[in-house]
Amino acid sequence: MSRIGKLPIPLPDGVKVDISKTNLVMVQGKLGKLFQQVDPKITIKVEDNNLIVHRNSEAQDDRAKHGLYRSLLFNMVKGVSEGYTIVQELIGVGYKATAKGQQLELSLGYSHNILMELPEEVKVETTAERGKNNTIILKSNDKQLIGQVAAKIRSLRKPEPYKGKGIRFMGEEIKKKAGKSASSQ
Repeated sequence: MSRIGKLPIPLPDGVKVDISKTNLVMVQGKLGKLFQQVDPKITIKVEDNNLIVHRNSEAQDDRAKHGLYRSLLFNMVKGVSEGYTIVQELIGVGYKATAKGQQLELSLGYSHNILMELPEEVKVETTAERGKNNTIILKSNDKQLIGQVAAKIRSLRKPEPYKGKGIRFMGEEIKKKAGKSASSQ
């Protein structure tokens, strides 16, 4: 039995789950609605304010999907009740970020500014305090989407190993290299 798959998903107050006959699961809460299509070999039930995920056979593919769908459904329940937040910092002289609605403008040391249009489900804020690194704060109820957007932003200027300049997640440690050493004479 899958250790992750057999764990029940507790449903907080205000979270409603609808399961259609085609195994389309809809989770609704105070922060919105999320949908997930589930493989027909996996069955989902709501019992005693818990979401239970079962598999119908012991085939390897079914065992793998058992834990996968349980994790996806857990992330959906957490997303519509609490939401997800990702904080990224811009480290480098002149690196700036400004948010205008759903558009993020990044100045990352290139010859031009980068404009990024974000999905409606992701809310963005930027902070710029004197003496501190600029930060980008992303909020959403969809863990997969917010992770994808954060990875795309980070890929625009990955942290380099010599000075550590670039876009990194808050609290991320970068292994620094020594760089060139002086030549001996």
